[in-house]
Amino acid sequence: MNKYLTELIGTFFLVLVIGLTGNPIAIGGILVVMVYMGGHVSGAHYNPAVTLAIYMRKKIEAKDAMMYMIFQITGAILAAVIYHLVKGHAFAPTPAEGFHYNLKPLMIEMLFTFALTMVILNVATHSKTSGNSFYGIAIGVTVLAAAFAGGPVSGGAYNPAVAIGPILVDTIMGGSSINTIWIYLVGPFVGSAIAAIIYTYMNPEEK
Repeated sequence: MNKYLTELIGTFFLVLVIGLTGNPIAIGGILVVMVYMGGHVSGAHYNPAVTLAIYMRKKIEAKDAMMYMIFQITGAILAAVIYHLVKGHAFAPTPAEGFHYNLKPLMIEMLFTFALTMVILNVATHSKTSGNSFYGIAIGVTVLAAAFAGGPVSGGAYNPAVAIGPILVDTIMGGSSINTIWIYLVGPFVGSAIAAIIYTYMNPEEK
């Protein structure tokens, strides 16, 4: 249970900072400290797409992977509720207007989740980087850069929980963001799965 609670707490603060600031530096910063906070307990995924890749790497069992995702999404929902109580309105990631069929935001979500997952797999699961002290910084800076680069196009979620929690609350409050939730499910999960596959080819000794 301690692992699941850690995933909830880390995801909660990540989503809360995303909602309250929308600032890539703040988002990257909170992720760095939350990764260091929970890395030794749960692995500090805070992202169902990352959990999928870790599962594909056979570093986590199916039951734990499912529970991680449930607690990550729960943390995101709680953060979205707190945001609503503080601000008086809901928030949700939103693709930029003008991108027909949402294919460009989908591509951005897939590519930067791929990048994030590749970094995580290499700095946090590879035997040659085991015990390093830089993994949290590497992960946080990746999200910071991705938020700056892709945020204006896709909304910069790169994390299904970051989308599901706020979008559910927004929908309950009468919003229409549910129409684009598929972008934040398909893009990150596909990008993360591809990263897990490519990782095995990059690091055959890690199979």
